[in-house]
Amino acid sequence: MAEWPILVHCRPPSMVVVRRSDDGSVNTSHYDGNGPEQWLNRYADFENVYLSGDSAGANIAHHIAIKTSKEKLDGMNLVGMILSHPYFWGKEPVGDEVKNPAVRAKFEGVWRLASPTTSGSDDPLINPIDDQSFERFLGCKRVLICVAENDILKYRGWYYCEKLKNSGWDGEVEVMEAEGEDHVFHLRNSCCSNAVAKLKKVAEFMNQGKA
Repeated sequence: MAEWPILVHCRPPSMVVVRRSDDGSVNTSHYDGNGPEQWLNRYADFENVYLSGDSAGANIAHHIAIKTSKEKLDGMNLVGMILSHPYFWGKEPVGDEVKNPAVRAKFEGVWRLASPTTSGSDDPLINPIDDQSFERFLGCKRVLICVAENDILKYRGWYYCEKLKNSGWDGEVEVMEAEGEDHVFHLRNSCCSNAVAKLKKVAEFMNQGKA
């Protein structure tokens, strides 16, 4: 019997791998318990699927959640997202975000290097929050946002939370802030106390959402 929620972790460069059958059709048989991987058949709960990502991977997770709401996948229920230190930005500062023009120009320069055809810092790929309709198309009902106290990007995570709460979105959202830490610290030091606490929080978040 399926018991475990499924966590789909997104990381750049983004890609989706699907297994195709000999006849060319996409193999989605695991969700009904008849797939080739027995551990997935036995334990994976396709009614409890979560997306996650660190930094730019969190941006990818967000956009996949939007896409999922528009293109429903048979046999899969997207319950929630875990956005870890999302790499959201924008032309205008939010909250107590840095206002120094040189610092902001540096962030925009990095973004233009990553996406040469971008329209700028308000491109929805890096600033999805100011899309006035984003909450209406968010294909899940639970969101956990993890930020770090010393991360210059943390205010965007809090802003994302605020916008969701005030949008009329019918779901629950919460923020976990790690004291004294910087951007994606948990990837550099996965055994430190704050990284362990973050992992525990993610596990609790997913288990609380089990249908």
